[in-house]
Amino acid sequence: MSTGLADLIHGFGIALEPHNLLWCFVGVMVGNLVGVLPGMGVLSAISILLPLTFGMKPVAAVLMLSGIYYGAQYGGAICSILLNLPCHPPHAVTCLDGFPMTKQGRGGVALGITMLGSMFGAAFGITQMIFFAPYVARIAFQFGAPEICALMLLGLLAGSTLAKGSPLKGVAMTILGLMLGLVGTDINTGAERFTFGLIDLSDGVELVALSLGLFGIAEFLRSVNNTAPINLAYAKLKVSDMRPTKEDIKKAAFPILRGTLIGSLCSCIPGTGPTIASFVAYAAEKKISKTPERFGHGAIEGVAAPEASTHSSVQGDFIPTMSLGIPGDAVMALLLGALIIHGITPGPRLIVEHPDLFWGLIASFWIGNLILIFLNVPMIGLWVKMLMVPYKYLYPSALFFICIGVFAARNSLFDVGVTLFLGIVGYLLLLLKFEPAPILLGFVLGPRFEENFRRALIISRGDMATFIERPISAAFIGLCVLLIGAQIYVRMRGPKKPSGLAVPQGAGE
Repeated sequence: MSTGLADLIHGFGIALEPHNLLWCFVGVMVGNLVGVLPGMGVLSAISILLPLTFGMKPVAAVLMLSGIYYGAQYGGAICSILLNLPCHPPHAVTCLDGFPMTKQGRGGVALGITMLGSMFGAAFGITQMIFFAPYVARIAFQFGAPEICALMLLGLLAGSTLAKGSPLKGVAMTILGLMLGLVGTDINTGAERFTFGLIDLSDGVELVALSLGLFGIAEFLRSVNNTAPINLAYAKLKVSDMRPTKEDIKKAAFPILRGTLIGSLCSCIPGTGPTIASFVAYAAEKKISKTPERFGHGAIEGVAAPEASTHSSVQGDFIPTMSLGIPGDAVMALLLGALIIHGITPGPRLIVEHPDLFWGLIASFWIGNLILIFLNVPMIGLWVKMLMVPYKYLYPSALFFICIGVFAARNSLFDVGVTLFLGIVGYLLLLLKFEPAPILLGFVLGPRFEENFRRALIISRGDMATFIERPISAAFIGLCVLLIGAQIYVRMRGPKKPSGLAVPQGAGE
């Protein structure tokens, strides 16, 4: 315990260094802004700013990119509650009771409870990371190539089958991501794969080009005709309006606690992420409520539980990403790619080999969440005014920075062309109801999965039984089979019509 406390104090020393503190502030500020602006996604923002980190130290880069991620969750609640616009999928369920509260003149109270729930959920998630991540890493030292390969297979399956939409489409997108990850020169044989005779593809597809194409250009093309004015009739409020009453706090206290626990549990399952956590928390609150008919009409519990769950899950998602190298969702996959770009290999040895990064990141979570409270409460009027930025100015400027960011990655105009091509492909996939997020998951994990798969077969002399002969590997393979079986069972039974859990218009990114 004393060692952990000393490590945390060391982490605060790292996070409070002037340049790290500055980039942490920049990250949460940009994240909050991205969360408030309708249509701007977290993936797009991180993708655009990823090239900026190439000249930065790894600790400062990760602190800024992580700040964008959890900072956007705060801003997203403002847009969902005041305008009924779920700018990010985790906040879609918040609209169900948040906007009715706004129409009742209690939008400020909903935001106040959101701040309390978010702060508690984030604090629990950070504490969970402090205590659990070192133990997870310690256990992970027992992992060999078969165990790592089986764990990555579980992460790929969970990420594809638990994504929104058809599980088969999710699996197809993950396989496409795996294939994109294979583009380039094979490090073992030197043979070129999927390059189609283009020398520029011999080094593979650039992560920045892929992410900016799928989540930048594609989003721009999908929203290019979205010029409808936003209704700001309910968006006028003051800081004093955000003060909840004792009765409100009493009603929200246990939902916040339950939502936090649900979010922390979901964060331990690869592929779930904050979106599933928020919907599960809302469904659980409605199920145990004595008056479920209030939900959907301004029940404060319907705001408190999912928001606490979202923030608890967001912070907890860093545990499998940092300790095992298994991202929980597409944003975590992008952050995983950012670490690899900076020469840091996420996994069991990260805490030992890069303690400055790990403990500095944890300390920055505390600092960043406090900054967000000070940013959101007194500046609520400014964030509301930011909602008035029209799409016709927002997206062309984002497109300009996308082109600059891709070119700066490798000083290659070819990468700009690849980004444009992938953007058009991503837009067509969105039109066909294919979720592009699993592509990023497969792209990041694919090369590492192939490396460990080859290593396992070399050690076992080509015997595939090695994956079921080792207990840990066999357990992960068993979970993969159960996950596939559960999806088949759900599909055979047919979809159930959700009661009161319809996603508001415009949900998703």
